[in-house]
Amino acid sequence: MSFDRTLKIAPSILSADFANFGAECRAVEAQGADWIHVDVMDGHFVPNITFGPATCAAIRPHIKTVMDVHLMIAPVDPYIDAFAKAGADIITAHVEAGPHIHRTLQAIRGAGAKAGVALNPGTPVEAVAPVLDMVDLVCVMSVNPGFGGQKFIETTPERVRQLRALIGDRPVHIEIDGGVDPATAPKVVQAGADVLVAGSAVFKGGSVEDPSPYGDNIRAIRAAAEGVWT
Repeated sequence: MSFDRTLKIAPSILSADFANFGAECRAVEAQGADWIHVDVMDGHFVPNITFGPATCAAIRPHIKTVMDVHLMIAPVDPYIDAFAKAGADIITAHVEAGPHIHRTLQAIRGAGAKAGVALNPGTPVEAVAPVLDMVDLVCVMSVNPGFGGQKFIETTPERVRQLRALIGDRPVHIEIDGGVDPATAPKVVQAGADVLVAGSAVFKGGSVEDPSPYGDNIRAIRAAAEGVWT
C-alpha cells in the first residue's frame, strides 16, 4: 500500500446490510469505492457495539482494495494483533482511548499494519502533533463517534486546515469520518483532507441486488470534492 494524496472515498460498512457484508463490500468496490472502512465500537469508549476481528477476517476475502479499520475502543492495545491478523491494512486508534498513544502506534506498525490516529471533535488538533512522524493517517471525526447518520460539525474544515499545517510535507493522509456527503465533501477537501469516509451517503437507495445507486452516490461525492481539488 503505497502513499498518494489522490482523493479516496471509503464507504463505511456501518451503513451496509449486515446480513450481506461480503456482497456489500464487493458491490461498493465495483461501484468505485477506493477503500472499505470498518467502524469498530465497543459500547464503552463509544455508546454502541458493532464488529470485532472475526467480522474483519470474514470480509477480508471480499475486499480487493484497502481495509481501513477504525478502532473506537478502549483499551486498544490488547486487540491490535487480532485485527492485524484479520487482515486490516490500516488500524486507527483514538488519541483519547488510552494514556500511551505512542506505544499503541508502535504496536500497530509492529503488527504489520499502517498506523492511524483519530481525533474526537472536542480534542485539540495539537494533541497528535507529537506522533505525526509515527502515523500514516490522521482521522478527524466530524461527528461525535458512536453512530452513523449524524450531522456534520461545521468547525471541521478549520480543524483540517490546522492539521494540514502541522503535517507539512509528511506522507500522512487526512481522513474525515462523519456526515460526509456532496455538500460537506468540498469543505474538507479544500481544507486539505484526502480520504472521505461516507456511510449513509453511499449506501442510501441501493442494495446488493441493485448496487447502481452506490455508484451514483460515490460519483456525486467525488465530483463535488474534486470540483475544489488542488
